[in-house]
Amino acid sequence: MPLYECVFLVRQDVSGQAVDELIEQYTGVLVENGGSVGRFENWGLKTLAYRINKNRKAHFALMDIDAPAPAIHEMERQMRLNEDVLRTLTIKVDEHEDGQSVMKQKRDRDDRRRRERGDRPFDDNSRGGDDRPPRGDDRPPRGDDRPPRDGPRPERREREFS
Repeated sequence: MPLYECVFLVRQDVSGQAVDELIEQYTGVLVENGGSVGRFENWGLKTLAYRINKNRKAHFALMDIDAPAPAIHEMERQMRLNEDVLRTLTIKVDEHEDGQSVMKQKRDRDDRRRRERGDRPFDDNSRGGDDRPPRGDDRPPRGDDRPPRDGPRPERREREFS
């Protein structure tokens, strides 16, 4: 059977437990139609790059699927009917990746950094402070390096408004 990966986005006001129930629901649809789900990952609530149906955040979920095409079509049809599902992307792959997905690894790495950092106080550099040298050190004062004008400075005339 062909192998697929399906990523779908669920509205932000849906709980994480409800997202897991949706994954189970779609897994059931695939099993009924002769397919199987190898793994599924709930990536959690993430900020979207742009608003989708007035939502700025969404729950992301990934499923590795081994199913015939009619099972995939039925699952996608049910996803389109569900109002909580904002977007779906199903692609055919040659083989499934072993272990965690890249998104899950990134999240674990970020969590590990937060734990290692602990509750240390912030200094100016840790909040994106200015670590460049002051501007006065790398260029001369503005008035000294200008060449003198060839003639007298023209007078400014004030405009009259009527």
